[in-house]
Amino acid sequence: MTLEKPAAEPKSTAQAPGDEDNEEARAGLDIWKYVFGFTEMAVVKCAIDLGIADAMESHPEPSISLSRLSSELGCCPSSLRRILRFLVHRRIFRQHADTDTYSQTPLSRRLLTRGENSMAAFIRLETTPVMLAPWLNLSSHVSAAAATAPPPFVAVHGDDVWVYSAANPGHSRLIDEAMACDARVAVPALAKDCPEVFEGVLTMVDVGGGNGTTLRLLRKAFPWIRGINFDLPHVVSGASPPCEGVEHVGGDMFEGVPKADAVFLKSYSMPTLHSLSDFCPASCRAWESKPTLETYSSPPHPP
Repeated sequence: MTLEKPAAEPKSTAQAPGDEDNEEARAGLDIWKYVFGFTEMAVVKCAIDLGIADAMESHPEPSISLSRLSSELGCCPSSLRRILRFLVHRRIFRQHADTDTYSQTPLSRRLLTRGENSMAAFIRLETTPVMLAPWLNLSSHVSAAAATAPPPFVAVHGDDVWVYSAANPGHSRLIDEAMACDARVAVPALAKDCPEVFEGVLTMVDVGGGNGTTLRLLRKAFPWIRGINFDLPHVVSGASPPCEGVEHVGGDMFEGVPKADAVFLKSYSMPTLHSLSDFCPASCRAWESKPTLETYSSPPHPP
């Protein structure tokens, strides 16, 4: 005789008594995250602009008093204490028990204006009104009747981010500095964890290479590679002096890229490439013929 396993009782989807009240109470708390969600970004930017992490890093002692820090920064002590309290609560900086002294944390060191792990330039870029305005205009893009409605950045500023940057050198420099700090974090990790992908590569073109930081770092790890830092003419004209084995070349990726064994692409370039075949199939075929190394450490492309 075969015994059959009894069918499982269907799980009830009805809310238990009190669940609805708990959910309503939770909603009453959670909504404030969206009312004041901008504050974390604003306070972190404030810390970068004031140079709090830099002042702590240059202080000869491991910790610094509020009075000394406010004196060095030229800040009102009570206002600075409120900023620090907000950041300490988020593990950005550390307050020592029962004292008014503070010190760095691994996270606060990402706010240094200089350093291998600094992300300050990226935060400064993404908190500019230029970059925030398109995000705040998303609804007009989503509600547009036509699928061909311009992206929010174009709708707000009249051109895409690259054309806008060509006409606004200050914003272009912010982008280059942000991409450079991203490269200082991502490229050493790539070279350490995936060295095999560079075996046999003698020439590499970094498309959208900005000021050339990526190739300088790759050359340090793989000195046999000859690098071509390829970007728009206005970008490479202001790039740092090339290091040995790295050449700056200006041009337009939609028209062609310099010949090389491999192409290096960062994540913010990929949406552009993925849409390339929509209007430039010849260029797309040219891209497909090249071995491509993609990195994805950066946040989404501007909307």
